Amino acid sequence: MSRHGFRSLRALVGAVAAFASLAAVAACGGPSAEAPAEGTRAHPVTVSFWAWTKGSQQVADEFNRTHDTIKVKFEEIPSGGLGGYPKITNALKAGIAPDVLSIEYPSLAQFVSQGSLKDISAYMTPDVKKQFLPQTIELTTMGDKNWAVPSDAAPQVFYYRKDLFEKYGIEPPKTWADFRTAARQVRKAAPKARLATFFADDPSFFQTMAWQAGAQWFSTEDGSWKVDTGDPATKKVAAYWQGMIKDGLVSTAPSYSPEWTSSLKAGTTLGYLGASWSAGTLAGIVPEQKGKWAAMPMPSWDAARPSSGMSQGSTFAISKDSRKTKAAMEFILWMSTSPDSIKARVTASTSTAFPAARALVPVARKAIDTSFYGGADLYGLYEKSAATINPDWLWGPTAAANNTLHDQLQAVVSGEKSLTGAVATTQRATVDALRKSGLKVEDGS
Repeated sequence: MSRHGFRSLRALVGAVAAFASLAAVAACGGPSAEAPAEGTRAHPVTVSFWAWTKGSQQVADEFNRTHDTIKVKFEEIPSGGLGGYPKITNALKAGIAPDVLSIEYPSLAQFVSQGSLKDISAYMTPDVKKQFLPQTIELTTMGDKNWAVPSDAAPQVFYYRKDLFEKYGIEPPKTWADFRTAARQVRKAAPKARLATFFADDPSFFQTMAWQAGAQWFSTEDGSWKVDTGDPATKKVAAYWQGMIKDGLVSTAPSYSPEWTSSLKAGTTLGYLGASWSAGTLAGIVPEQKGKWAAMPMPSWDAARPSSGMSQGSTFAISKDSRKTKAAMEFILWMSTSPDSIKARVTASTSTAFPAARALVPVARKAIDTSFYGGADLYGLYEKSAATINPDWLWGPTAAANNTLHDQLQAVVSGEKSLTGAVATTQRATVDALRKSGLKVEDGS
């Protein structure tokens, strides 16, 4: 998709949001409904905040410790995929949503298109935006308006058992061709072992692999959405992983399942195709393997042109009914750019989230213990990988692609369907869902 097409896509999402936002403003009485912008020590403004990310309570506590006129009331909710988003949606419908919401990049466009969030463009000045990784600003900008503040970026990373690679004589794979060769070597050396896992229960795993390969599932032409989940890049990725699954070269255990975690502990899964945040997760699952793991860039299709997609990653947004926009933005920007915030999060958890604010990268690098990975400079790796993220990808305004792909991938691992067939079904379901929502859609397949 061209840069013009990307801007058109963002404009279309923004137009839908603008209409919904105008209706919301009219319903609540317009800007005059805002609460007083400034609190006092005696009567601070209280900002409510919902999130599921590790260390969020400690971040809120640190903000409250260091601020007198604004106080944060934090509530932990389930992660988006485990019920967090339905809880947020229901609260928005009932008019009881918190001021500040944690929303992952893949879901942001859906909330924007539904008119659920506040336009925060007035606060996202050029000086503010230049603090963040440009790709994350692109992902939070639609219709030339800013709808969220980036929290972290999540470039793809491959983690592997360095000791077992050495034992089996395997070279860390730089390309996907190398990855297949390594997978064969692992199976030959230890028939019950596998190089890594294809997470069929998590559709974002395949979507991010397609993103890395240059796929662009959503674009616009002549004012309508164009959907193409089966473009050449996606077909290439589908054919590759279909072969890996068919030949039994990767595990298909569900992510974080007892089957997967036990295989890590037993050394029968040698690698983890994850993201920057995955380092802390992995270290928490198998702490007894400290010093045995290493990290490297995700294998690419062309060794001379490394690339990365972004696996999840979070933003902070303000709900449409919030009457405390200024106070909420002060908290959000502190949370996203303050060294004290990242220190509080890291101290409270094993989080290895890669900050979207570039000035916080050295702070995170210093704060996080990387001895599990032999003291490696993980944040140097994340920085290099983040620089290769394709900025032209944008998630669509419907959950249909994600939900359908989730169901289809289950049929893939059971042998009932091919990955190419799963992608084709996802295409049809996504087009149908957008048409039913009243949007003009072109089927790009």
